[in-house]
Amino acid sequence: MTNNVKTIPLAFGSGILELDIPEKNISSIILPSELKIKEEGASLIKKALENPIKSKRLSEIVNPNSKVAIIVSDVTRPTPTAKLLPPLLEELYLGGAKNENITIVFALGLHRTQTEEECRQLVGEHVHEKIRCIQHDRKRCRLLGETSFGTPVEVFEEVVDSDVIISTGTLEFHYYAGYGGGGKSILPGVSSEKSILSFHSFYSKLFEGDPLSGRTDSPARQNIEEAARIAGLDFIINVVLDSKKEIVAAVAGDFIEAHRKGAEYVDAMYKVPVEPADAVVVSCGGFPKDINLYQATKSLENATSSVKRGGSIILVAECAEGIGNKVYECWNRECGAPEDAVKRFKNRFEFGGHKAAIVGRAAKEFKLYLVSKLPETESKSAFFIPAMSIDEALEKVLSENPDAKVHVMPNGGWTLPVKQ
Repeated sequence: MTNNVKTIPLAFGSGILELDIPEKNISSIILPSELKIKEEGASLIKKALENPIKSKRLSEIVNPNSKVAIIVSDVTRPTPTAKLLPPLLEELYLGGAKNENITIVFALGLHRTQTEEECRQLVGEHVHEKIRCIQHDRKRCRLLGETSFGTPVEVFEEVVDSDVIISTGTLEFHYYAGYGGGGKSILPGVSSEKSILSFHSFYSKLFEGDPLSGRTDSPARQNIEEAARIAGLDFIINVVLDSKKEIVAAVAGDFIEAHRKGAEYVDAMYKVPVEPADAVVVSCGGFPKDINLYQATKSLENATSSVKRGGSIILVAECAEGIGNKVYECWNRECGAPEDAVKRFKNRFEFGGHKAAIVGRAAKEFKLYLVSKLPETESKSAFFIPAMSIDEALEKVLSENPDAKVHVMPNGGWTLPVKQ
């Protein structure tokens, strides 16, 4: 390899693909300013639990008779639940809580049910043995009220029937809710299909406005927090991860105040000022961010602000589980052109269809390339130009403009470029 070509490894599923790019074409490598890990994740979690924000400690909230529900992330999220649970359980035991009164609930939202093996891996063998673990059932929800946005708050009855509701999760950017974490494990996490669809339906109204990612004042976040209050969410423990999926910060306590403190860590690490370039090569950061195209579109959307209008985006996403949503698949088949998806979405919200509209909106502004394991026909119907390798996609970009300046985003699922 000659000296003027740089090789950059990019995560792809659980493996790596290499990008060979002429140094003269590199605009920048968009990386988070990651916090240095000064102590173990378990210690950060323990400290957060001992010093909750605007809340009593959990050991002061529970008693030996408390029925406790602990809501945890599903397999599509990188939350290190197996690391979170032992210190969390220790804190509960301190208040006298008993194993037989504790239930771990996987927040599936509208995602698929998990296998027994996935559940065991997520919580850890030891916890799985001694604590009852169940998956959210969106058909067994109870109506508790309505938010000011008109969203019915229908929550999984196993959660509703608990005395103490605790939510765990990861704080990261979210295209619609501003950030993950906080009350999001209630709505959409353990809500009914009707509630979730109502929650998402507002996105069609906000779709053409300013990006909502990285905003705590997004209407979706307000809706989430009203629902969490109605449901009676007592306490959260959320973590912030670095690109190696190691815990760099933990916050606990009140589901709004602790969440905002966590969002400050996320901003400091992952909001990166950039000058828009001619193209960007963006990897989701590997599994589970690129488990399917439905999840991978979040990285595509994060990357859009780093490219000039009319430029190119090369999305590197394995998509081992395909498109990941039946409605999204259906829209891809039925919408012949990007503007069809955008128009259809603005006229009629349909959950899953929003992903076709997000990609459609991007495809109207940029040339979209996809390096994945999807069949070519599926990539094309999702408004991407399929490429067998990153180098092939880059060659196409450089053949049109040999002097193109290209950003590289190795952690698209985490990083949010903001225009300088």
